[in-house]
Amino acid sequence: MTDDDLVPISVRLGEVVPPEDPEDWTRPLTWVAALGMLSGPLVALGWFVTGPPAGVERALPATYLVAGFLAAGAAATGATQLGVARAWTATLGAGLFGALVIIILGVVTAGERQVGAASPTLGHAFAAAVGGLAGAAGAAVLAAIVARLRSRIVRFAPALLVGLVVAVIVVSVVMG
Repeated sequence: MTDDDLVPISVRLGEVVPPEDPEDWTRPLTWVAALGMLSGPLVALGWFVTGPPAGVERALPATYLVAGFLAAGAAATGATQLGVARAWTATLGAGLFGALVIIILGVVTAGERQVGAASPTLGHAFAAAVGGLAGAAGAAVLAAIVARLRSRIVRFAPALLVGLVVAVIVVSVVMG
């Protein structure tokens, strides 16, 4: 095999053909998937900017809200996909992305830096991210089970329910 064999024929002939755009932003399902990935982080950003938590003694309603939006957004993202592998990976991927962004927002918006203990903002961000990610994992399993069904509502509703229940339970356990 020569080096020329590793280069695509279109490049060797001087005509570079761009790949097809994988996301068409004029389609509504693309927006649903994008907003699903960002729903938890947007709620967290709004909370951390307008009224950040003062302590980490217990979970606040906003902690549950952020975790719920993270799980719900992941379920919505997964519901846009047909096929077992796509629904599972889209749901779990959206949850992982959202959880990472929530943690980053918790670090960035923490007003104080503490040594030996996390700030309240980071503590709640961590609890919401873990709860929401656990909910997204539960939703991903259910999304894979119902992925072959044609109705998006039927694919979304059970995953949403499982995701929310798991998120609330895990936040309760994490914040003890």
